[in-house]
Amino acid sequence: MTAVGDPGALAGYLRARRELVRPADAGIPDDGKRRVPGLRREEVAFLAGVSSDYYVRLEQGRDRHPSEQVLVSIAGALRLDEEATAYLIGLGTAPQATRGRRARRPEKAGDGIRTLIGTWPLTPAYVHGRYMDVLAANRLALALSPAYAPGRNTILDAFLLPELRELHTDWEDMTARVVPYLRAAAGADVDDPRLVELIGELSLRSERFRRLWARHDVRHKSTGTSLLRHPQVGPLELHYEKLLIPGSAGQTLVTYHARPGSDSEDRLRLLASLDAPARPGTGTPDPSAPAADPRTAR
Repeated sequence: MTAVGDPGALAGYLRARRELVRPADAGIPDDGKRRVPGLRREEVAFLAGVSSDYYVRLEQGRDRHPSEQVLVSIAGALRLDEEATAYLIGLGTAPQATRGRRARRPEKAGDGIRTLIGTWPLTPAYVHGRYMDVLAANRLALALSPAYAPGRNTILDAFLLPELRELHTDWEDMTARVVPYLRAAAGADVDDPRLVELIGELSLRSERFRRLWARHDVRHKSTGTSLLRHPQVGPLELHYEKLLIPGSAGQTLVTYHARPGSDSEDRLRLLASLDAPARPGTGTPDPSAPAADPRTAR
């Protein structure tokens, strides 16, 4: 697998995606004599309208900055969708990494978004940063999953936290979604220190992650369904939405909701009541009370 900080990221991406294209899908008859998966280099070059020698130089990392027109043509040959094409163009036009790169400032969710999600008693919600570090979460999100506590990283936990494999009955599908999402969120900035750290740890500790990352899939999936089995309230079918927060340098608000009137909505209500602290002087739950920060709770 190409190292994240490797200046040959464009070459690695081209090789990986070429191997995933079935010749029949590209209109090329399969003669049964192929020794490698996917298309041959000369076939990609022909389909893209570039010389074979030039395409070989791209895959070997000897030419790292082709024109956008060439990249669009190659994307068509590799049958890339719009997001993957944009990612390819970003790799081809990104500046070379430089020494002494300034570290990013620590990410912090705004006070306004923290207050907003704290007023949602029946909607689990959290905010993550560019590399899926959790920056804020409301009380119901913390009750729903240990991965949503501020300070956690959702992609690390998806692969390395055993509780999540038990919680997500769709764990295979879920992990197959989050890897392309991370690559899309990171974009062409493949030498970012935080991304290098994440990919390094996951590659060492998860064979499934290594396989998924090596595919170079890119997809910013912003809506879908998660299937859970919560240890307190049982099965939940929740619909998620991922909304970019304007002016936040890539922070994302993630919300979950159940279909109105469904069993999952009833179970969310039960979970909210189980987790809510008592109203002062009444002994009854107060779902609107703010969530405690698990980093300071004792």
